[in-house]
Amino acid sequence: MRTKAGMELYIHIPFCAKKCGYCDFLSFPAECGTQDRYVEALVREIRSFSGMRQSVSSIYIGGGTPSLLPAEMIAEIMHAVRETFHLEPGAEISMEANPGTVQPESLSVYRRAGINRLSFGCQSADDGELKRLGRIHTFQAFRESFAYAREAGFSNLNVDLMSGLPGQTEESWEKSLRRIAEAGPEHISAYSLIIEEGTPFYEKYHEVSGMIAEGDTETHVRELEEGQYHLSSEEILPCEETERRMYDRTEEILAGYGFRRYEISNYARIGRECRHNVGYWTGIPYLGLGLGASSYTGYLRFRNTDDIETYLQAHDEPMSDGRIKMLYSGGHLSVEKIEDILSESGREEPEYLGKGDRMAEFMILGLRMTSGINEEEFRCRFGEDVIEVYGSTIRKYEDAGLLREERGNLFLTRRGLSLSNTVMADFL
Repeated sequence: MRTKAGMELYIHIPFCAKKCGYCDFLSFPAECGTQDRYVEALVREIRSFSGMRQSVSSIYIGGGTPSLLPAEMIAEIMHAVRETFHLEPGAEISMEANPGTVQPESLSVYRRAGINRLSFGCQSADDGELKRLGRIHTFQAFRESFAYAREAGFSNLNVDLMSGLPGQTEESWEKSLRRIAEAGPEHISAYSLIIEEGTPFYEKYHEVSGMIAEGDTETHVRELEEGQYHLSSEEILPCEETERRMYDRTEEILAGYGFRRYEISNYARIGRECRHNVGYWTGIPYLGLGLGASSYTGYLRFRNTDDIETYLQAHDEPMSDGRIKMLYSGGHLSVEKIEDILSESGREEPEYLGKGDRMAEFMILGLRMTSGINEEEFRCRFGEDVIEVYGSTIRKYEDAGLLREERGNLFLTRRGLSLSNTVMADFL
């Protein structure tokens, strides 16, 4: 059967050893029995797409902590994927792993299963910062896991780092960047900590977040010393100005180690950009598999339930999702038909994207990348000239020195990248 280009797969493993205080992802600890039932249901969901004609260019197994599962379960999941979907030659297949959760034996199983890229959630090279974050690993555990991965033959490794952590200084951030860069990964993701509502960190910090943002450190420290907020001095979050300096130094430091910034928070050696994420930012359709996983067809978003029992019951026996495939066929379906298909398969929250929505998303996601958006690609996708649609907004930020147009590409300047939220909001 002839395949159609092209889509990506996201596979969600929601289990973790311990929920970190800042984490708002769909993740939780679970007993072995629940993990067994989940993998069985996930494999049935994967196999329900048998015969889907789209080729798959990349796969990302995220969580949670996928490496908490027995390695044989990861191999079982990948076996079902290979039997169900047509993987393009050289497809990028990534999996998240936490330091201390991989061993030489499990890494060998991952390699045999076809996983060719690992992403380690290190977050910091400072053990004090890791402890305050609620992480259960040490920097030494990261170093050991990283070495095991190299010994197992993994030649494409990412490391996640976070700035703006409790007690973090500009000096400790620079030290983390240098220690990770010197470890020699192919890719580094350097994010800022965001205090999300509904997390323990939000309960802990939201009362003083305004003071921190305004940089009123003196008042903050005095009130901490008086015990008003029940925080130690080591738990103070960096002020907004300190965070900005951390952010600005990141590109300079990593460039010295051969990393090129290709997206707001992502740095890679040449040719080692994360192809899966680039697919997200350039609008490639994706299919989400597993608890709470989101999907995108090019004009429609929908997601799986985030209730574990509902998910397990929906996939407690072999089934066919033949009608879901229709959403990726490119044909026109009525709203009623779409909602019927999603309801029948236990999927939720359809979001219909009109032409205006898709154009705005093309701009917002594309401008995340340092290469920006291509004006001819915009014209091919939407049949309109980007200057005619967004000319006043583009001129406004060109005049402010935040946007630049060069050889048919429109991209954020370095200063624009640091103020990207302001710029992108104007394309909505």
